Amino acid sequence: MATECKGESTAGIKIRNIGFVSTRFKGTDGVSLETEKWAKILKRMGYEDFYFCGLSDRDPEKTMVVPEAHFEHPTIVDIQNRCFKVYKRTSELTGEIHSVRRRLKSALYRFVKKFNIDLIIAENCLAIPMNIPLGLALTEFIAETGIPTIAHHHDFYWERPRFYVNAVSDLLRMAFPPTLPSIQHVVINSEADRELSYRTGLSPVVVPNVLDFKKDPPGINHYNSDVREAFGLAEDDIFIMQPTRVVARKGIEHTIEVVSRLKNPKAKLVITHSTTDEGDAYEKRIRSYAEYLGVPLIIKPEIIGDKRGRTPDGRKIYTLWDVYPHADLITYPSTYEGFGNAFIEAIYFKKPILVNRYSIYVMDIKPLGFDVIEMEGYVTDRVIEEIKSILKNPDSYKPRAEKNFQLAKRFFSYEVVRRKLRSIFINFEGIVEAIDSRID
Repeated sequence: MATECKGESTAGIKIRNIGFVSTRFKGTDGVSLETEKWAKILKRMGYEDFYFCGLSDRDPEKTMVVPEAHFEHPTIVDIQNRCFKVYKRTSELTGEIHSVRRRLKSALYRFVKKFNIDLIIAENCLAIPMNIPLGLALTEFIAETGIPTIAHHHDFYWERPRFYVNAVSDLLRMAFPPTLPSIQHVVINSEADRELSYRTGLSPVVVPNVLDFKKDPPGINHYNSDVREAFGLAEDDIFIMQPTRVVARKGIEHTIEVVSRLKNPKAKLVITHSTTDEGDAYEKRIRSYAEYLGVPLIIKPEIIGDKRGRTPDGRKIYTLWDVYPHADLITYPSTYEGFGNAFIEAIYFKKPILVNRYSIYVMDIKPLGFDVIEMEGYVTDRVIEEIKSILKNPDSYKPRAEKNFQLAKRFFSYEVVRRKLRSIFINFEGIVEAIDSRID
């Protein structure tokens, strides 16, 4: 295991085995999907990937699963509930936090020893405090070993109102994120770059979320040809798809309004993901709103996964890649996004997309020249007329779709991540490696 700190001489270090660490590596959440992309890129660069987490669908031969690392473990849920929404913590709570921290840190030592890990990539677990003991354990482990670490931050606690009131501000300052010499911090947008620098004095590297634009997008085939039927849609229905979780900042009520104002009984709305960790109050609200406006709202996250398969009752499980080719319009009316995976995915599949002008889109994406349907906080007549025009004549959008695809291929491809990671690794290793730049 390489244990030298970034600030010290690292000549002779040879990084080969990469250890990804997070609360979970499973499903279609953004962190899991981006981790999978990074792992593919690193494997093509000659590295081996291993995983430490609380829930996993990765190769069990390369994974250490420690249940308390997952944010949904009962012990962690209890700790989290007692840490947030109050200003004062008890000595008993502090003791429980550190008891779990010690167990997780011991597990991290075993993980690194078992798989001979040379470098750790912490996926969001040092940014957002979904599991405070895990963040503390990983911070202490890095401090004690000096192991080269990339802290890949997708969103921070100060970006989520539910973390504003808490009894653990000292722990948040210590580990979310930590300031240690062997850590290179990576953020996914320029706003996070500025905010992290302002709050901590750290200098992160900006690495956007990406897709493999060298591969053609998949189409409709023998497996996914019945996607419309699975969602209860007819072949001539207008398939409007919002590929997001059901949480308030995703702005689903805007899409419901759009479908209502189209005044077309054939228009149906499909939300691809579930409510996950933020409760079901918002889902109840949008279901009620859709019913009030007479909008057919379909939410079936159980038939969408990161891999094809079958549900317990025998229904097909499709991937998002199976669903995208069927959609007539993608909506992305989020009020806030760390980056915007759904935006890049819609561009990849050359689909018309409605985007709310959230801050990261305005700062990091729009200036690159993308040409999509835009709204700014609310739905206007102009937005509705533009959507109607595209749905009536889909071929009219093709030149815009091709232009957007070429821009995304230039700015959001795997090659961008490869270049950034290669530079970081050179800093860690202290030597220039001849890494194959070809990505198949």
